[in-house]
Amino acid sequence: MKIVIGADHGGFKLKEELLRFLKKKGIEVSDFGTYSEESCDYPEISYRVARAVSKKQYNRGILICKSGIGNSIVANKVRGVRAALAYNLKAAEFSRRHNDANVLVLGASFVTGDTAKKIVDAWLNTEFEGGRHSRRVRQISAIEKKIDRRVE
Repeated sequence: MKIVIGADHGGFKLKEELLRFLKKKGIEVSDFGTYSEESCDYPEISYRVARAVSKKQYNRGILICKSGIGNSIVANKVRGVRAALAYNLKAAEFSRRHNDANVLVLGASFVTGDTAKKIVDAWLNTEFEGGRHSRRVRQISAIEKKIDRRVE
């Protein structure tokens, strides 16, 4: 599995911790920044991660900022991305089982490093259930096609 990860300055420390965690597990991971705690704007980083997942250059993506909200908004503008903000294991698991989320968003102000690792682990290891959920994911894709302003 190939993962891409990105964060703004508010998520930098957690991103670094998760990078080490993922590499230790033998997962191929690319870091799209930021590379310090110096103030930066999250939209460009979030877009680059989401775009790479949308183009299938990576299987999944992880985004981190202080709340996770801004990254979620940006990533979900990109066609084919289903970004899910998860503050706990249950939300992470449901995002995969029911929504086939391909981008996980974390809020560094709301999860500890240990909790984030558990969330990431659960998210990476939970499969999409399909069935009735496939119909709903197809409906989301159909809505995306109707919206001309979506970023491609």
